[in-house]
Amino acid sequence: MLVVLLVLAVFQVFAQESSRSVVIHAGHVLDVKSGKLLADQTLVIQDGKIVSVGASAEAKPPADAVRIELPNATVLPGLIDAHTHLTMDPKFGYEELGVSVPREALTGAKNARVTLQAGFTTVRNVGASGFTDVALRDAINAGDVPGPRMLVSGPPLSITGGHADNNLLPFEYHATSDGVADGVDGVRRMVRQDIKYGADLIKFMASGGVLSKGDNPQASQYTLEEMKTIVAEAHRLGRKVAAHAHGAQAILWASEAGVDSIEHGSYIDDAGIAEMKKNGTYLVPTLYLGDWFLENAEKNHVPDFYLAKAKAVMPVARQNIAHAFASGVKVAFGTDAAVYPHGMNAHEFAVMVKLGLTPLQAIQAATINAADLLGWPGKVGSLDPGAWGDVIAVDGDPLKDVTTLERMKFVMKGGEVVRNEYGK
Repeated sequence: MLVVLLVLAVFQVFAQESSRSVVIHAGHVLDVKSGKLLADQTLVIQDGKIVSVGASAEAKPPADAVRIELPNATVLPGLIDAHTHLTMDPKFGYEELGVSVPREALTGAKNARVTLQAGFTTVRNVGASGFTDVALRDAINAGDVPGPRMLVSGPPLSITGGHADNNLLPFEYHATSDGVADGVDGVRRMVRQDIKYGADLIKFMASGGVLSKGDNPQASQYTLEEMKTIVAEAHRLGRKVAAHAHGAQAILWASEAGVDSIEHGSYIDDAGIAEMKKNGTYLVPTLYLGDWFLENAEKNHVPDFYLAKAKAVMPVARQNIAHAFASGVKVAFGTDAAVYPHGMNAHEFAVMVKLGLTPLQAIQAATINAADLLGWPGKVGSLDPGAWGDVIAVDGDPLKDVTTLERMKFVMKGGEVVRNEYGK
């Protein structure tokens, strides 16, 4: 009986601790919707969700709340990266063949922690072998490993011989990647298979790619009919769809087919821009990777057949993306982290600003816009009451210098502090 009473007492103490409120006193809070920088604000978080945000003079936090003082910091909602590959690292060409599926999963655990520490509390993982991203998501949700909230695609769909197929080995190996599907019936089956094994969304390769052998980034891979089948099946089963698309034809067809986002968009033209604006399709440009990849290509022993395509595509992409920004397409933030090291995700902001977005628009792309794309508005990407308690803080004003977001000082996910350099 005594043991039972002791266990109950410990349980009650634990329950009280886990439900205790957290109060953050912030020197400034950036309202990412209005763009206003609000001074002397107090955030109240209860059970991992935001209860209130307002002027400190008017705040009435619970007496037993845990207090966190950030009087000289600027506080924002946790950032969202809508295009990651957490289970992959920068490995190029034949080096990729030496990475097993179990090793990918362990790599993902490392990169999830690094990404969260960088202030990205939510990611959309758009492509991983062997459903390693599903396993990583589930491990994070179970509390086994630290990491951001994840929405995952599992293996991306690709045509035979296309971007995301295994084209590095000769015929006698009969090597095929696990997302390869051809024809209307084939893509329908693969969508269902991805969902069966845990995919939150569907990713498919609408065009060829850059870091792959034997395909053309400007050529569409799937036909319009195949794309429409992928989207219809995914949407019917409650999943959004992301389309990797560099080429103009692939961008146009993918948006016409009803995808929720175009990834990369390197050769986007006026026809594709008009179609995307008509359909409300998001553009997820991945821009900083071009800088890092070309600067480090020699050191990383990038094969010539990758490098030639990169030198052709990456500079042109910037011109076209700048035109798309100026034309008013909807933009969500994405990095393609894995082409460069994870944790450097925030370097994307400066490139977006250089190509025409204001700092606020770039931040909105990584908060309210990305939340809308993911289907989690009001849950992530804002500090509104009811949202998860995902909070970050930096020195200075990111509206004046967006690179401040590269120097993350404080990160909270779900009301739990995972980084606090101010507390040292």
